[in-house]
Amino acid sequence: MTQTPTRVALGLGSNMGNSRENLEMAVRHLDATSGITVVARSSVYRTPPWGPIPQDDYSNMCITIDTVLKPRALLERGLAIEARMGRIRDERWGPRLIDIDILLYGTEKIDKDGLIVPHPRMSERAFVLIPLTEIWPDAPLGDGRTAAQALETCPDKDGVVKLDD
Repeated sequence: MTQTPTRVALGLGSNMGNSRENLEMAVRHLDATSGITVVARSSVYRTPPWGPIPQDDYSNMCITIDTVLKPRALLERGLAIEARMGRIRDERWGPRLIDIDILLYGTEKIDKDGLIVPHPRMSERAFVLIPLTEIWPDAPLGDGRTAAQALETCPDKDGVVKLDD
């Protein structure tokens, strides 16, 4: 019996090295994974860093994928791609070569073993909502709002700048 794929939103970010190339490489690795098909990709946006650590601006984007991977397997694949690309996890909110976050996994709500979906803070983060709304405006955030609705009241939109293709 063939499994029906689930529509998933992923957030990608990088602020070390060639951040745009890091995003491209991560998308290629994801798309080359058995059980994952990249459906849409947003533009790349320059965004100020989040959190207390002084660091360079980020390049951020969102992609939607269709996947037959279960949420835990998808998380593990994202972590494996980050490690393969050279990410070292040493400082929360610190600079990163690549970050792959599961934002939405269909309409599922998950909170176990380090995996929380929908991503708990995405509705407050313009650097997530702007690229997500570009490719999936009616994405269900799990709080009764769509991505586009959450973006209407989201702070810090002015700091998110679309980069030329």
